[in-house]
Amino acid sequence: MAEKTTILLAEDEPALGQIIKESLETRDFEVLLCANGEDAFKTYNQEYPELLVLDVMMPKKDGFTLAKEIRAIDHTIPIIFLTAKSQTHDVVEGFTIGGNDYLKKPFSMEELIVRIHNLLNRSAKEQTKVSYQIGNYVFDFPKQTLSYKSEKPVQLTHRETHLLFHLIKNKNHVLDRSVILNKLWGNDDFFNARSMDVFITKLRKKLKKDESVQILNVRGFGYKLIC
Repeated sequence: MAEKTTILLAEDEPALGQIIKESLETRDFEVLLCANGEDAFKTYNQEYPELLVLDVMMPKKDGFTLAKEIRAIDHTIPIIFLTAKSQTHDVVEGFTIGGNDYLKKPFSMEELIVRIHNLLNRSAKEQTKVSYQIGNYVFDFPKQTLSYKSEKPVQLTHRETHLLFHLIKNKNHVLDRSVILNKLWGNDDFFNARSMDVFITKLRKKLKKDESVQILNVRGFGYKLIC
């Protein structure tokens, strides 16, 4: 049996949230329903969903703010915004933040499902490979190895692997320091920040054979992988 696709649904209207959840589950999706943005962000960090459906107007943290935080650590996950807002500038803001689609309430479940399938199909084409080219290096995520040209692969630690994976997913974009600390270390305190700096230094050393590959320190924001 094929593994179900996991969707994170953030919707503060209980009745609507339940209707969407049940409708998607009848289409063989696994749905994680959250009633506010804060719970949705925690669930995203714990469960690694494959697509997000976010209501824009939510308590504690709105959908746009939530999407900004997730985009800081994941530049590729598909995001669909749900909203009663119909002003053009709201739609533009949603796409500017990093949304892939925008559905205005009220909407039909069939339309939502078609849009979900379209985004998942597009995402699947982009993520068919498990290895990533970084200049003259090849990063094998499942095997946790980094290879330079024809040389013997170098084994990475679990944390090095996941830190490099997030840098690659956000290649040429800033990886937010605070967000990635909370995701990989559990919180962004001083000691964890120093620990992450050490891991960044280790990755830089392992990538130093190719001068076109750089991990830049964007002061006050985070890191950026350039290649």
